[in-house]
Amino acid sequence: MQKENVMSRRKALGGIGAGLASAVLPFPVQSLGQAASASPSLEDPVSKYPKPPFERQSQPWPGLAGKMNPRPDHGEKSYKGSNRLKGRKALITGGDSGMGRAAAIAYAREGADVVINYYPTEEPDAQEVISLLKKEGHKIVGIPGDLREESFCTDLVAKAVQALGGLDIVVNNAARQQTRQSIADLTTEDFDATMKTNIYAPFWIIKAALPHLQPGSAIIATTSEQAYDPSPDLYDYAQTKAATMNYVKSLAKQLGPKGIRVNGVAPGPIWTPLQVSGGATQEKLTQFGKQTPFGRPGQPAELASIYVQLAANDASYANGQIYGASGGAGQP
Repeated sequence: MQKENVMSRRKALGGIGAGLASAVLPFPVQSLGQAASASPSLEDPVSKYPKPPFERQSQPWPGLAGKMNPRPDHGEKSYKGSNRLKGRKALITGGDSGMGRAAAIAYAREGADVVINYYPTEEPDAQEVISLLKKEGHKIVGIPGDLREESFCTDLVAKAVQALGGLDIVVNNAARQQTRQSIADLTTEDFDATMKTNIYAPFWIIKAALPHLQPGSAIIATTSEQAYDPSPDLYDYAQTKAATMNYVKSLAKQLGPKGIRVNGVAPGPIWTPLQVSGGATQEKLTQFGKQTPFGRPGQPAELASIYVQLAANDASYANGQIYGASGGAGQP
């Protein structure tokens, strides 16, 4: 009699368990695999973007992204914002193309007002990004000029503050890169132009911007894997990127107590006008990025979220850091 009662209780509990399971699960257990396959698909980073060989192509310095083949992806169609930078005010040098353009698009779609600087001959690229973001209802202002002039850098900051009503993000991204097979081929004029663009300009801009930066502001520099693993044909450029890495770490210690964070982004081989306007030999250009584990160069869009993260309030403990994005090659 007792055994029959035990068996009855087991059957009852089993029935209750089965009922609960069917009540909790919105679909049969055997359909779990089907549901998983219906979720958004993953993106394979190896095949996500074009791979070499690329066609030979050359442009006068500083080059235009709009004339490159293939055209770089700056996130024009892919970047979706979520108000992470709502109300922020950003100045981005080299904002017409490359990582600067990717950052400008991302910042605007994250709710920031943006000023981009660019070299006057880059007007076509600049107008593309300005037109795009204005159509979407974002505030973006373009200020052309030569960063190799101290007076312009000072005026640039003043105009950005006036246009935006303040300033709390400074992205020093613009750079000059020209390949020279030998130091004997590098003229003093070339060397000076690279130093002025890559080292002097950030110094002048930061110095001018500092009185406007309040606690919570962010300064972001674009350095490079060249700071860690320099190419023999980029003698002057590589030096400037090592210096950029060091000014990030030094300035972070100086400004940290004031609540101003300073960080850097170190790209690997990224498909930008730097490469087609004298920054790489034609032989190197056709195979650009092939040496990475992904077998391709990166696209500016793939770094946009790093610039957003370093500017966002939730990265408040990131200071003096260098964030690498090199596809598995280079450092950090």
